[in-house]
Amino acid sequence: MDFRFTPEQEAFRQEFIAWLDGYLEKAGDTSRFRATDTGEAWGQAHKSFQKALFDAGYAGLQYPEVYGGKGKSLAEEIVVQQTVAEQCMELRIPGVITFGMAAPTILLCGTEAQKQTYLPRIMDGTHIWCQGFSEPNAGSDVVNVATSAVKDNGHYVVNGQKVWTSFAHMADYCILLVRTDPDGKKHKGLSYLLMDMKLPGIEVRPITQITGHPEFNEVFMEDVRVPVDMRVGEEGDGWRIAITTLMFERTVGDATMAAAFMGNLKAMIDMAKQTKRSGRPVIEDPVFRQQLARAYIDIMVLKYHGYRNLSQLFAGGIPGAEGSIGKLLWSEPNQRITEDALSMQGPLGQILGGSPWAIQEGIWQFGFLRSKGNTIEAGTSEIQRNIIGERVLGLPKDTSRMARQQ
Repeated sequence: MDFRFTPEQEAFRQEFIAWLDGYLEKAGDTSRFRATDTGEAWGQAHKSFQKALFDAGYAGLQYPEVYGGKGKSLAEEIVVQQTVAEQCMELRIPGVITFGMAAPTILLCGTEAQKQTYLPRIMDGTHIWCQGFSEPNAGSDVVNVATSAVKDNGHYVVNGQKVWTSFAHMADYCILLVRTDPDGKKHKGLSYLLMDMKLPGIEVRPITQITGHPEFNEVFMEDVRVPVDMRVGEEGDGWRIAITTLMFERTVGDATMAAAFMGNLKAMIDMAKQTKRSGRPVIEDPVFRQQLARAYIDIMVLKYHGYRNLSQLFAGGIPGAEGSIGKLLWSEPNQRITEDALSMQGPLGQILGGSPWAIQEGIWQFGFLRSKGNTIEAGTSEIQRNIIGERVLGLPKDTSRMARQQ
């Protein structure tokens, strides 16, 4: 497939770049959210940015107009996502679950009432969503979800705990995987709910990471009453819908993640030009030049893998298991790239942001620490390799995992 922009798409890209430059000039330094509190201020900055995108006609481009979108093509949406990722990913991060998982799942699997109620409020920045899948005993192995949902007078009474719930502390709603049939086969006893995070009985406890940020959370639910009409799909259909959600997360994100990494690489090259080791700029050292070249190659591999998967979406298909390849292609290289950046800084690589001696305001120290979660979040590398082996390469299934799912 030819992924070069058509003249019309290139004109649209230049138009959007001009708009975004103007917005960022007024918004100031958005990178501050890498090194400050990730709570209310960050969430509000994201909502304001999304509202500005919506008002300017750049939000939900590929979504139908009846749901708050613009009824345009996925290609134009990708142009916007990639440009934002490269120039101001910090403003997009609180919405990665919202737009990468919640919105496409509701559009594909939700009822008409759910689409009309929630999609417009996603597009205009009113709502931020989080994902309630992982539990203490059900991380990457989602089939072991134990949070219960019992029907009672038009509601599901939900009890249980979720963990590693990104942005729950700023979220308005949650896509929630629950167990509605405790006696059947594990993967057939799950259902998929949309839960208002302001309902009584919900407690959110932020988890401070090694970065110092409370990006992840524990979510406790005690007798939370979720209306039955907030269920997506049929009861017991949660496993299929959850897999659909994860495939969107891993496929659509690859192309935009590559754009974000390209923005990071440009900053890394600037650092290598300005930082000296042994009296000469880092960029002149052949070892460090090799590291920069490897980083560029890693990003290009991720970019074109993402484009290959997007070709299926352009053809009207649903993302497949190939998205797990992309998860490996961004999570593991990002750990190498951030480690290389610190090695280029030498002894100054130990200095965190906030110090006058910090290089590029400590963004690489933060990135290095944050990258340690990359190979765990969104499915561990081990789980991704299982998926690739079984569903992409057709290798025999992991019988020990199959036994746990019975």
